[in-house]
Amino acid sequence: MIAYAVAVLLWISIIIYAALEGADFGGGVLDLFAVGAKGDEQRSLIKEAIGPVWEANNVWLTYLVVGLLTGFPIVIELLATALFIPFVLILFGIVLRGASFVFRSFSGRGSVIGIWSRVFSLSSFIVPFLFGACGAAIAAGKLHLINGQMPVGLISAWLTPFAIVMGLLGITLCTVIAAVYLTVEAQGSGKPELAEMFRRRALIAGAITTVLGVVGLYLASQEAPILWHGMLDHALWAVGCSALLGIATAIVLFIRHYRLARVLVILTTGAVIGTWGLAQIPYIVPPDFTVANSASPPFTMIALFVCAIIGMSMLIPALWLLFHVFKGANVVPPVHNREVEGF
Repeated sequence: MIAYAVAVLLWISIIIYAALEGADFGGGVLDLFAVGAKGDEQRSLIKEAIGPVWEANNVWLTYLVVGLLTGFPIVIELLATALFIPFVLILFGIVLRGASFVFRSFSGRGSVIGIWSRVFSLSSFIVPFLFGACGAAIAAGKLHLINGQMPVGLISAWLTPFAIVMGLLGITLCTVIAAVYLTVEAQGSGKPELAEMFRRRALIAGAITTVLGVVGLYLASQEAPILWHGMLDHALWAVGCSALLGIATAIVLFIRHYRLARVLVILTTGAVIGTWGLAQIPYIVPPDFTVANSASPPFTMIALFVCAIIGMSMLIPALWLLFHVFKGANVVPPVHNREVEGF
């Protein structure tokens, strides 16, 4: 039971990472489509939304990697060897995305800003695509032992039709999350025209996500039998909940209840990723590794579980304070140049 408790905590970290950092990735996607008369205003709002908390959400990725390394070391060994190529590309994408965001913000010349903007947007496309493709490779059971040996540097596993569709789904889901968050940002900043723009983009991205989800379900029945039968056997209710939450998000967004839409899109994201986890039970990486046979010794798992609970009890309030300070309305009074000079 302790192994499953740790697995649940790690899966929760994936959900939180997707709901928070996914918005940052989606902001980069939307930045590419910030064109027209309102293009500069859109990019400025994206910068304001991401800037104060940029890259802070990657702490959940670190939490996940350390948790897997401690609690399920054989799993992290398999993932690190079999998915070495996409993981390296993800690492480069995260670094490039953060660096380009900073360089763009402080570059003086227009041409330089344009170059860094393209790098920022491109990396924001690549990273969620690769995360989705890697998740599909895991769910499809493509990472299996070969004569008892770990596969190294697989390419075909994360470039199947199912993996490509899930990669595209990762991009569109991040875009939906970001667009919904930005409607709230625009509304709170007194910019109704921008709120309307991002609302329309959230609805369009949501429709594309729905289509990709249906295609992904069909391909799962062909390419990911363990996932497919797991959904039918014991996670069908979760699939239904995910669908209902997605519909509710679209309805609430359509009638312009933006703050409620933000809550619902977070719940939808959690439901989708949670459904994946439920459908895979008892596997953590099918078909060779279950939660039970890949876990560390009980003493290690108990220590990890306790430390994880303590860590989350400190991390979550700290992140809440970060968001409250930088995203709250007029929490910190503005500092004027004259005040700085007088100091």
